[in-house]
Amino acid sequence: MKLRIIIAALVISNIVSAQKQTPKNWQLLDPSIDKIYGMGVEEAYKRLIGKTPKPIIVAVIDSGVEIDHEDLKDVIWTNQGEIPNNGIDDDNNGYIDDVHGWSFLGGKTEDINYEAYEVARMYRLMNQKFKEVDIAKLSPDEVKQYTAYKKLKVDYRKEQSQYEGQLETISMLDDFVKSVKMENHGEFSKKAVKNYIPKSKLEKKIKKRFKLLLALGMNEKELESELADTRKTYENMVRLNTINADSIRQVIVGDDPYDTINRYYGCNRVKGPDALHGTHVSGIIGAIRGNNIGMDGIANNVHIMPVRAVPNGDERDKDIANAIRYAVDNGATVINMSFGKYYSPQKSMVDEAVKYAASKDVLLVHAAGNESKDSDTSLSFPNRELKSGIIANNWIQVGACAYKPGKKLLAEFSNYGYKQVDLFAPGVDIYSTVPDGKYQSLSGTSMASPSVAGAAALIRGYFPELTAPQVREVLMKTVVHYNKKVKVPGTKKDNKKVEELCISGGFINVNAAVIYLLSKK
Repeated sequence: MKLRIIIAALVISNIVSAQKQTPKNWQLLDPSIDKIYGMGVEEAYKRLIGKTPKPIIVAVIDSGVEIDHEDLKDVIWTNQGEIPNNGIDDDNNGYIDDVHGWSFLGGKTEDINYEAYEVARMYRLMNQKFKEVDIAKLSPDEVKQYTAYKKLKVDYRKEQSQYEGQLETISMLDDFVKSVKMENHGEFSKKAVKNYIPKSKLEKKIKKRFKLLLALGMNEKELESELADTRKTYENMVRLNTINADSIRQVIVGDDPYDTINRYYGCNRVKGPDALHGTHVSGIIGAIRGNNIGMDGIANNVHIMPVRAVPNGDERDKDIANAIRYAVDNGATVINMSFGKYYSPQKSMVDEAVKYAASKDVLLVHAAGNESKDSDTSLSFPNRELKSGIIANNWIQVGACAYKPGKKLLAEFSNYGYKQVDLFAPGVDIYSTVPDGKYQSLSGTSMASPSVAGAAALIRGYFPELTAPQVREVLMKTVVHYNKKVKVPGTKKDNKKVEELCISGGFINVNAAVIYLLSKK
C-alpha cells in the first residue's frame, strides 16, 4: 500500500524533525568517511574506476513511472523486439506494444487509480456467505472459515475506522488552512502561517507542522494541492472499502481478478494516473549520474523497467505475481517491490512467481513496511516464506534508517525483525525524481528498498559472475554495524542493539561490498 507523505509529515513529528538538517543525497555518502549512515556509493565508484559494468535491467513494480522525466528518460528500458504503437505483439510475449514496460491496472481507455484494501475485499466476499448463517448447521471446515471470518470482520472494522480517522485529520488540516486564509485576505503563505494565532492546542500543533514543512521549502500551493489529493485518496479508500470493488476492476481492466490463469491483460500506459511513488523509487535506483541536474541515482549501469501493479490501496496478488513473471521474462535480474499488505488470499500464486524468479536467478528486493511493527510477529505480504515451507534465498527484506548516528538512527516508522528483516538502508528524507520533471524528498521503507535494489544492480553489473543469492550474501556480510543501542521503532523507551532488530545486524554499505569482492579476485 502506498501512503501519501503529507499525512506522515503533518501527523508524525519525528519524521519532520529528521528532515530539518538532512544532507541532500546522503544515501550516497559513507559512515566512516562522511560520518553519515549512507551506503558508501561514491567511495565504491572510486574503487571501480577503469572497470566497465554489465548493463542490468531493474524492474520497478510500483504505481507507475514518468518515463520522460529529464533524469530518467535515458535509463528507461526499451523492448527492442517491439515496434511502437502498431497494435501488434511483435515479440510474441503476450503484451501488445509493451515498448517501455507494462501496466496490469489499465484497460483500453481507463486506468485504475484507487483500490479497496485487501481486508475489505476479503470481508465482502466472506460476509456474503456468513452474514446470516446458522452456525449450528456448519460443517467442521465451515466452522474454521467462520472463525476466520469473525477475525476478518474485526480487522476490517478497525482498519476502516483508521481511514475514517485520517479523513477527520485531513478535515482539521483543511479547517486550519481556511482559518489562515480568512485572516490573511485569502492568502496561505509562510508569513501568513507564522503570524496566525492558534485558537486551540490542536491548532497550535497543526501550525507547528505546517511551519516545519514550509521552512523545509515546500511550496504553499503544492502543500494545498497535496492536501486536496490526500483527501481525495482517503475518500476513495473509505468508499471502495464498502462496495464491490471487484466489479469496478472488471469494467476498467476487463479482467476477472479471481481468474488465476489469465496473465495477459492490462495496457502499455506505464505512467498511470499517479506516478509519484514509482518515479521517486526509480530515481533512487538509477537517475542519471553526473549530469549536474536533480540528483544522482545509485547504479550507473541500469535500465529501469516500469511494471505498474500497485494502486492507491492494496495491490492484488494476481497482479503482483504476473508483474514478477513479466519482469523476469523480459530480462530483469533485479526487481524492486516497494509495497505490502497484511492479507494475501492468493499467496500461492505469488509464491510460484517468486520461485520462478529464483529459477531464473532474479533478485527480489522488498520494503519491510512503515507501521513500526515487529515483522517477526506481524508478517506482511509478499514475503520469502513460501506456503510449502521453502525460504526463498533470492529475496532481500529492507528496513529504513536515517542518516545521523544516535538513538534515532532507525526510522521511527520502519518495520523491523530479527528473523524477517535482512538489513537497514537509507529511507528518511530521500531526495529523488517525481512527476512533471520535478524532485522531492520522501520517507519510507519504500525509499530504503530501491536503495538496496540500486546497490544490488551495481554489484551485479560490476561482478556479473555472482548469482542472486550470492549478491544477497555479500550485501549481508558487508553491512556496517552500529555498536550503541537504538530506539526500537514505535516505542517510547525501548532501546536495543541493531543486531537484535534485523538478521544481518547492520546497514548496507556498497563500498564495503566492493572492497570485499575486489579482495576475492
